[in-house]
Amino acid sequence: MLSISIVILLYLFLWQRRLGDLMVSFLENCLGMTPEESFLVYHLHFREYKEVFLAAAMIVIFFLLLLLLFRWMTHYFKEINQGIDALLTEDDTAIQLSSEMHPFAHKLNTVKQTLKKQKEETALAEQRKNELVMYLAHDIRTPLTSVIGYLNLLEEQPQMPQAERIKDVHIALDKAGRLEKMIHELFEMTRYHSGQITLSKKQVDLYYMLIQLCDELSPVFSQHNHSVVLQCSESLSIFADPDKMVRVFSNILKNAAAYSYPATKIIISAEETDQAITILFENKGKTIPADELPLLFDKFYRVDKARISHTGGTGLGLAIAKEIVLLHGGTITAYSEKETIRMAVHLPRL
Repeated sequence: MLSISIVILLYLFLWQRRLGDLMVSFLENCLGMTPEESFLVYHLHFREYKEVFLAAAMIVIFFLLLLLLFRWMTHYFKEINQGIDALLTEDDTAIQLSSEMHPFAHKLNTVKQTLKKQKEETALAEQRKNELVMYLAHDIRTPLTSVIGYLNLLEEQPQMPQAERIKDVHIALDKAGRLEKMIHELFEMTRYHSGQITLSKKQVDLYYMLIQLCDELSPVFSQHNHSVVLQCSESLSIFADPDKMVRVFSNILKNAAAYSYPATKIIISAEETDQAITILFENKGKTIPADELPLLFDKFYRVDKARISHTGGTGLGLAIAKEIVLLHGGTITAYSEKETIRMAVHLPRL
């Protein structure tokens, strides 16, 4: 329709009458024809086939318009292609397209940032996994070497005095128990992460659970003269899986004991609302940098990079605690400032 309209407008305002005069003048001046001969040639060969020429003009203009349309479309396709190429680059330069393509450029930049973040998270997870393998190789090799060494000793000296034999067996069993604990934590973390754990919820007397747990962990606290102060209401209760929640609080308290200054208090308190309960654990210890706080509950992460013996572990205790809390529909967070560390477990009432 546009081609037809263009040809009609050109004919009415430009070609009509003027075209005939131009053709006759051309025949006279260039081919040496007389005016009568020129007009006759124009009349017989051009004017009689006016419709054919108009149709040909419409076709030519149609294809010219189609060419312009394709060039206009391919221009945007080229921009999209350039945007995709820029998406694959690893620099921080923002993708810029023409103003008409601004929404598409915004989406490409969003995808680029998402891919960059995912790549960084994958690299970080891979780094922590490699560190875990390295740490476990070290931690497993040490007790395993001891177990093998004491067992070889018992085998090579069958006439060993009974007291010495009992001592060596006890040490070998202790090292084997440490190995078993490491392997158990790894399998447990895998089960939580893959969603293979189910909860058996019931109403739990939280105050009594914390009292009992503090009594059970008293040997851990007494190693560095830590004391536990419980500041909770005796009527405190939650709807949860008791065994799993014991594991959460136990891991947090053990972590607090491992990283507290000697002879300091570990304070347990609670805040209640109609919808939720928040259990707070506070201890005095070296301030944890703000950028490391979100990482405390990640798999394989350890604040103690040096793997000091009294704090050495698999780095999965708090990660397991986080998975359990998440299964209960809650959250777990950490705060640290002025040599005070606080961990908050936020649980829904139901």
